[in-house]
Amino acid sequence: MALETWLLKVKKSISHTFNSTPPNTKYMKKSSNVGVLAIEIASLMSKILHLWRSLSDKNITRLKTECILLEGVHKIVSNDEAFLLSLACAEMVENLRVLTKSLSRLSKRCEDSNLQSFDQLFDEFSNTGRDPCNWIMNWKHMEAKIKKMDKYVKATATLHRELEELSAMENVVKKSLKSYKEHEASIKQLKIIDQQQKLAWQRQEVKYKKERSLWNRNFDTVTILLARSVFTILARIKLAFGIGHAYPIPASSLPRSLSASAAVYPSENHFDNSVSMVSGPLIMMKNSKQQQELQTPSQGFLELNSKLLKPPTGTLGAAALALHYSNLIIVMEKMIRAPQLVGFDARDDLYAMLPQSIRWSLRGRLKGVGFTATDPVLAGEWRDALVKILGWLSPLAHNMIKWQSERSFEQQNMTPKTNVLLLQTLYFANQEKTEDAITELLVGLNYIWRFEREMNAKTLFQCSNFNGFLKLQTDAS
Repeated sequence: MALETWLLKVKKSISHTFNSTPPNTKYMKKSSNVGVLAIEIASLMSKILHLWRSLSDKNITRLKTECILLEGVHKIVSNDEAFLLSLACAEMVENLRVLTKSLSRLSKRCEDSNLQSFDQLFDEFSNTGRDPCNWIMNWKHMEAKIKKMDKYVKATATLHRELEELSAMENVVKKSLKSYKEHEASIKQLKIIDQQQKLAWQRQEVKYKKERSLWNRNFDTVTILLARSVFTILARIKLAFGIGHAYPIPASSLPRSLSASAAVYPSENHFDNSVSMVSGPLIMMKNSKQQQELQTPSQGFLELNSKLLKPPTGTLGAAALALHYSNLIIVMEKMIRAPQLVGFDARDDLYAMLPQSIRWSLRGRLKGVGFTATDPVLAGEWRDALVKILGWLSPLAHNMIKWQSERSFEQQNMTPKTNVLLLQTLYFANQEKTEDAITELLVGLNYIWRFEREMNAKTLFQCSNFNGFLKLQTDAS
């Protein structure tokens, strides 16, 4: 009887734990603490941390002295530095805009009237520079808040793991109670007591982690921290890229410079890099047609920068080929490194990846080419040419994969891993130029692949003849 009473108490305790699961946050009323929204807010904080750190003096200097000067970027994207900087600025602004959408939804749950109007205040600030709530922080203050948010993110990530472990323990105890049998009473009781003790310890651990994380923080206090941070980040973006507060003459007023000419070494033509380099901060063009088109009364600073990120016609982004071509280039890169290991099946698979436009171009390049490839000098020249092309094309392809992968797993990863921008990928690359480069790689790969096979066949044939000669000499003696 005592055992049955004990089991009823255990079941009641476990049942209470499962029935006390928080409701869907969509229908939650306003509460003073963050509570179950801690995980979501920690993810938001991690993105704020990443965006702020990407705007450090070191990273901005690196952007202006390295990223926009990549050889591949100048060959197939643009060699207009002002345009490239405007793309970088626009992407950072767009990342911030997406982030503020989530923050705006959270701010509606606040008790503070200013926070409830966050979206209107942020739009006004982005367009006019007005900050009626004085939410912008100076550098020292912002850095202190960054350290504080970093601690919150780490503590909340730990809490998340502890909550998952608690849920797993509760499931174990629940299953043990369901599978209880009278004839195993003494053994089962000891096992359940042990599990209950571990469960109690885990609940205490979760309680402690909640105190250190965002879970028990005041909701309005956390939201004002996020709001002030995004205001400060936008101010930092405008400062870093030389954008004034007047409505709005943003980076998006810069002209595009995507040349359509395309040819790749060792062909006779060369890339047209005739567009002059523009140094210094972002340059605003007065009375340009593009400026008149972009600066419409119905569009603000955020919308204009979003519009700039739309890839123009003739780019891989517009053709939705950037990711596919990146994978294609990486496959060819591996084959070029070891052409002797490429079999017929791998070659056929590569050909199947080619779009029709590249197939037509490849047929034109290979028309009239002989079937033999026995010239070691020509094979060496092709190897050198392929290494040069991959030297500037491969980084853009790998960056495209990194950029896409980072966003595909953004929900699982609390903090982004890299600072890759779209301008460093194939997204804005000229389609014609890129396809010419890929065709050149295919032509060169075709030659060195046939050369390696013919050399291997020749070596095997010579070895076979030599072995036959030795056998004849042995028989004769």
